Amino acid sequence: LGLALYAGSLCAANGAAFLYHDYCVIGAGPSGLQAAYFLQQAGRDYVVFERSHAPGSFFALYPRHRKLISINKRYTGKSNSEFNLRHDWNSLLSHDRRLLFRRYSRDFFPDADVMVRYLEDFASLLKLRVQYNTAIIHVTLERDEQAWNGHYFLLTDQDRQNYKCSSLLVATGTWVPNVVNFPGSEYVEGYETVSINPEDFAGQTVLILGRGNSAFETAENILGVTNFIHMVSRSRVRLSWATHYVGDLRAINNGLLDTYQLKSLDGLLEGDLEDLAIVKDKKGKLHITLRFYLENRNTSAGIDSITLPQDELDNFATRAPYDRVIRCLGWKFDFSIYNRSLRMMPGKGNKKKYPQIKPSYESRGTRGLFVLGTASHSVDFRKSAGGFIHGFRYTTRAVHRLLENRHHGVPWPSTVYPITQLTNSIIKRVNEASGLYQMFSVLADIILLRENATAFEYLEEYPVGVLAELEMQTGRKAPNGLFVVIMEYGRNFSGADKDVFYYNRAVGEAQHAWQSNFLHPVIYYYKHLPTEREMRLRPPDWPLPRPDAVHHIVEDFLTDWTAPNAHILPLRRFLENCLSTDLRNFFAESCFLFAFTRQKLPPFCRQGYVRMQGLVGSEGLRRHAVEAGLLEDYSLTDFSGNRAPDSYEGSQDQLLRDHTIPVRPLQHLVNAKDE
Repeated sequence: LGLALYAGSLCAANGAAFLYHDYCVIGAGPSGLQAAYFLQQAGRDYVVFERSHAPGSFFALYPRHRKLISINKRYTGKSNSEFNLRHDWNSLLSHDRRLLFRRYSRDFFPDADVMVRYLEDFASLLKLRVQYNTAIIHVTLERDEQAWNGHYFLLTDQDRQNYKCSSLLVATGTWVPNVVNFPGSEYVEGYETVSINPEDFAGQTVLILGRGNSAFETAENILGVTNFIHMVSRSRVRLSWATHYVGDLRAINNGLLDTYQLKSLDGLLEGDLEDLAIVKDKKGKLHITLRFYLENRNTSAGIDSITLPQDELDNFATRAPYDRVIRCLGWKFDFSIYNRSLRMMPGKGNKKKYPQIKPSYESRGTRGLFVLGTASHSVDFRKSAGGFIHGFRYTTRAVHRLLENRHHGVPWPSTVYPITQLTNSIIKRVNEASGLYQMFSVLADIILLRENATAFEYLEEYPVGVLAELEMQTGRKAPNGLFVVIMEYGRNFSGADKDVFYYNRAVGEAQHAWQSNFLHPVIYYYKHLPTEREMRLRPPDWPLPRPDAVHHIVEDFLTDWTAPNAHILPLRRFLENCLSTDLRNFFAESCFLFAFTRQKLPPFCRQGYVRMQGLVGSEGLRRHAVEAGLLEDYSLTDFSGNRAPDSYEGSQDQLLRDHTIPVRPLQHLVNAKDE
């Protein structure tokens, strides 16, 4: 009995030790802080766990050479804050204008230490609830039918403190270094620990494993002091200006390409790293060989007893010994803290460094577990900017909106407009919206049509991968069809092997808009909401299923889609064809004429003129309309249809200005009219 009582009290104590929050966020990096901001603005119960003493601990170490490759464009020539975010790749979203990154650095490519300071200010000024020095070391599930998702998330930190949450947001990023094991890999230095002092490499010959920005960043740092640098990787170099993917090699780091192609000793090689082997000689030099040469050899017997490739091929590319070999292979997600009950599985192929998630950023294995930030990049890997601040600040907001609807009954934010504002609403968004621009092909604006197309409901930046689930995910209904507004590059314009500078690479005429290569708006029209099956069977590389109609707004060199003839007119006619209506604006005189000559008035007249709404005319506006041929000049015509004398207009103006007109003649006219 005593043992039973003791066990019961122990279980009760353990149960009481769980600290509960509705939302738990793991990681106080940019995506974790962004999620915390939205949760705090909504008044939700949340906590952010950060293993370090300050937010943004990743940026305290990386990039090693301290220069970020995210641009900080402080001037755009425009004062529109939403537009300016298109070219600000570092700021998080908030209402506080002090927390724009351009106020922290004047550099186009800022220093990483500035990012650390920015994130500290973001957390402190907004009073986000971050619990520092708390490393979550284990996460598991507790089944409970009363919980939001049918289970609670149980978290344990390094001090064995337990936490219980209804929803878990994982914002830890990818921070575990990728390591390739092969014979001799113990001689390889990691990017995370290698010296960043160029003088430590003076007069040395260096081999770098990897071909991403970290590899080229390392090479750029020592390019001027080494004998030569060789770089080996499984894949060919991918230039960001060719792939239009910001995670590929950026121009700021590609000095090695110059020295390679301009015959200055440095070079690039392709090969599978797992097939390599490194042998160290008595002088400490590192020799590159192939794994199969060592399969039946004892490497401890010395290099003289080992066959090297140059023994059989005397011009073997890497026959010269190296002083140092540096591994720069990027990072991967840390799966180690998650219990098997959560079924957090790595992706497949080149996405294996990320956890498997749905296009809604929810784990494929566990309901209520969402992955944010860099770790969520599997949704748009090598396609869009979801792995970087200027992309995941918007996807984090999208996840928050999904959670607000699911758990709190708050529908996705929307605005209802009369149908006459459809063209204007689209033009405004494609010219200003930063979320559409940065997360092209991933986030889209959704326009839900009301019955008889008299009005529409506008939803901003919804993940198109879950378009089939729109009604469930947003709390909005789409019974009458919809438009999807999205930004896209040309189908065959991006790729590592593409020449993006070829002659006639851009089109400028509206009739060729479907051939546009550069980023441009595309509008899809669906009579019915696409089904999940249609989403699965969509054409390769299409973000959406085949629509009932599609319209490309022709690319623009200034990314300014406001040209009346090239951009607005074709869009308006496309919308009119889809809706079988007239979306033009009319003067009151035209609406008056239509009321007598047409069976059905255009929407602009029905929603404006007939309801006595609209702008009050003026003589200047009337004269402008006459000169433009939009109105007849009725002021120069008398009641019999004949043109009035030239002096008529002047005398009329004089009459309006004359306040000394006798009352008697005017009264006489009134009496005559009554008679």
